Amino acid sequence: MLKKYNILVVEDESELAKSTISSLSENGFSPFHAKDLKSARKLLKQEKFTAVLLDLGLPDGDGISLIKEIKNTKIEIGLIILSAKDALEKKVQGLELGADDYLTKPFFFSELNARLKSVIRRLNLEENQQLTINEITLFPKEMRTLIHGKIVELTGKEFGLLLYFFSNPNRVISKTTLGEFMSSSYADYGFTDDVVYTHIKNLKKKITNSGGDDYIKNVYGVGYKFTVA
Repeated sequence: MLKKYNILVVEDESELAKSTISSLSENGFSPFHAKDLKSARKLLKQEKFTAVLLDLGLPDGDGISLIKEIKNTKIEIGLIILSAKDALEKKVQGLELGADDYLTKPFFFSELNARLKSVIRRLNLEENQQLTINEITLFPKEMRTLIHGKIVELTGKEFGLLLYFFSNPNRVISKTTLGEFMSSSYADYGFTDDVVYTHIKNLKKKITNSGGDDYIKNVYGVGYKFTVA
């Protein structure tokens, strides 16, 4: 990773914070630590951050309030929630407010780094006006898709899914991860494998029916892979 990305870790558990910062440093990030909301707000004013790893249960308040504040600034910052197993309602609320992803404690640092890199890639992609992989072109801000120069109508979920695959080419993505990414409300939270399969099937069909290659491959027992030569 050539560019040093500033990452803010907002976590009050000192040992977890120390381990997280160490892992981020080893993976080429430039981490900063805030143990509470007050410290986080101060650092956000002083530094420019690419992403924030945010614990929701902090000593001086609810991390949800910080998500609202960050989103109100209109500044593009990746947000990953670090939550306890029993914090389902808060996780969903955070995702609805615009958080990009979440991890349930305890988590593997390898997964945290993979999720973080995926969020950064997605942010970098969304800054572009146009993204192209072979015959497929995406316009993220307009949520428009062209295949061989012709418009293909995708639902919001399908477009988001395709953009997610664009940011993770040739990487096997589990059904669980895809379900978490696609969840955005109480109504559809916790996508089942069958629902994920249905969205994938519909997206694949629209791509191939429009003359595109069959990029999305099923990796048996694991998930899916957007295969690009």
